[in-house]
Amino acid sequence: MKSGQSRWFIGYKKHTLRLWLRQYEASILLAPLVSWAVPAHRGEALFLRPSLRYCADHLQWLPDIVVGDMAYINLQTQRRIREQWRVAVVTKLRPDMNLPAEFDPGPVMKCAQGQRLEWLGLHETEQWHWFGVTEANPLCTCCWQQHSCPREFSFRPWEHEILYGTIPLSSRVAQQLLWQARSWIEATQSYEKHQLGLSQIFLNSLRLTWIMSLLADTVALLRARALLTQPQIQPLLHEMIPQQIALDLE
Repeated sequence: MKSGQSRWFIGYKKHTLRLWLRQYEASILLAPLVSWAVPAHRGEALFLRPSLRYCADHLQWLPDIVVGDMAYINLQTQRRIREQWRVAVVTKLRPDMNLPAEFDPGPVMKCAQGQRLEWLGLHETEQWHWFGVTEANPLCTCCWQQHSCPREFSFRPWEHEILYGTIPLSSRVAQQLLWQARSWIEATQSYEKHQLGLSQIFLNSLRLTWIMSLLADTVALLRARALLTQPQIQPLLHEMIPQQIALDLE
């Protein structure tokens, strides 16, 4: 069963952890690292932590940041990933999730009097997030608590793994990852579905689904290798084509 859709459905789904190859600047290029072929009713949140464990055990490598959809994670799993591997997971909030008092919808971090706060950074040793006032004309100048207010506030990452975590959701970095990088990732995944014709195939065998998943990953890896090894030829209208975003994470 799948809530919100038809009462019953039959089939299998492919879940893939992909690496964004920033060495290729002509367009967005994703390389599959770990794939799972599972019955379609299995929730996506089950596969992120095993995928990262596979990367750690077999590739001796872990990504610094994982950008996921809100269906792919839960607070407990996200905390285990952060504490065990120091991997930052950035994901959207579910529409029905209640915000803590220090957040407005957006989400926007604010003080008790409504002044917007910006992320100043994470103190790794003490595990404190620091937020402060950075606006040129803040509300602090007319606030009745200005003489007793420190104008900097600290929160623990585990107080809310999605809103705080390693990269707070209200920060400029997290918003850029979600609203720009994430939208490109969704578009590039259509390569498997459309160009490989997988959207026209209904698979009712797990073994056959797994074979097709391996073949699809092989094609994607060969394509990525070819694009990285061959010289890039810029089209005539290359200045009008959207480019991969350079993320400033400092």
